[in-house]
Amino acid sequence: MTTPADAELKSHLAAMSRRHFLRGLGACIALPAFTSLPGNKLFASVGSLQRATTATGAPLRTAFVFFPNGAIPDRWWPEGVGSDFRYKATLEPLQRVRQHVQVLGGLDHLNANPGGDGGGDHARGNSVFLTGVRLNKSATDVRAGVSIDQIIANEVGHLTRFPSLELTCDATRASSNCDSGYSCAYVYNVSWKSATTPMTPESNPRLVFERLFGAGAHGERAANAQHRLMSRRSILDFVMDDAKRFQRQLVHQDREKLDQYLTGVRDVERRIQRAEQFGPGPDPAVATPSGIPPSYAEYVDLMYDMMLLAFKTDSTRVATFVLGHDGDNRSFSEIGISEGHHDLSHHQNNADRIEKVARIDRWYVERFAALLDRLDAEKGSGGTSILHNSRIICGIGSSDGKRHTHENLPVLVAGA
Repeated sequence: MTTPADAELKSHLAAMSRRHFLRGLGACIALPAFTSLPGNKLFASVGSLQRATTATGAPLRTAFVFFPNGAIPDRWWPEGVGSDFRYKATLEPLQRVRQHVQVLGGLDHLNANPGGDGGGDHARGNSVFLTGVRLNKSATDVRAGVSIDQIIANEVGHLTRFPSLELTCDATRASSNCDSGYSCAYVYNVSWKSATTPMTPESNPRLVFERLFGAGAHGERAANAQHRLMSRRSILDFVMDDAKRFQRQLVHQDREKLDQYLTGVRDVERRIQRAEQFGPGPDPAVATPSGIPPSYAEYVDLMYDMMLLAFKTDSTRVATFVLGHDGDNRSFSEIGISEGHHDLSHHQNNADRIEKVARIDRWYVERFAALLDRLDAEKGSGGTSILHNSRIICGIGSSDGKRHTHENLPVLVAGA
């Protein structure tokens, strides 16, 4: 069934081919931020993506999945060309969903290269991934650019309860200087609403679920969400009234600081207005997650489930998921690897270390393949699968973790 919002979108926007999408993705990754070109021209080639529906009229979902520390190139790239290509060991788990996947090569992050900025490839790899801009190297003066997911959200976000959804499995975050003089904001964020405002991802699946559907058990969530909304509205009114009275007592510099604070408050107000506009949200007949699972595999799969639920209920059509920031040194004891991932990625051509990194690469691909299976099994509008009506991009801002390179990046595109 087509909703009025879907009909509105479909009436004036055409569907977009995969070829045009890939052209837009390449532009996003490769082009620097030219001050002589306004943003709508810089990203003109992705304009139709931001407003697209699929050929069936179903809403087009877009997700960006980020995994850390590059990949072992010899194990990643398939052999052969055309329909006769063969997956090597790392991508072998994609064989069962092969018809839904494209493996892209030849994409470079020009602005992730050091240039005159020196060290900091991990920070650049993260925040250049979806912005394509040169970052300002500073621990305090943060300036990146608007990421492609937020450009899409700016165009279609008004049609859903949440313009976008940001997820991460980085449960612990640092602050200040995180990589050779680059702010931690660059290291932990791939989604940017503006040059100075990252979209901080949520790491707790319980909080993600409650944000999407409300707290409590199935059948209680709508009432709980309404109560929470009224409480937030009351608190917000008090804060705004108090701030207006307080503003008259401040000097000019402090008024600027207060205005920056109130900008965030107004964003909360807009979210409340959006929730009031859409009314009671969906209440899926599933249990609320208890929190972060002890198993990393369960953690990743559960966060993927949160993305799937958000798409299935049309709570949002745009999502980003950071499996781990570039430079993540997580160990993988579940598959018998006790060393840290980042440490192993500097393998110095040691065969044992290369083998362990390749096993980690494959593990991430296995989890991604499992997501595609679940998306393909879920039916959406017109009886087609959610995967059929989605574009899921999985990749990273570094190619070879040993050398911190940003050329010929490993990128997968799945779905429509």
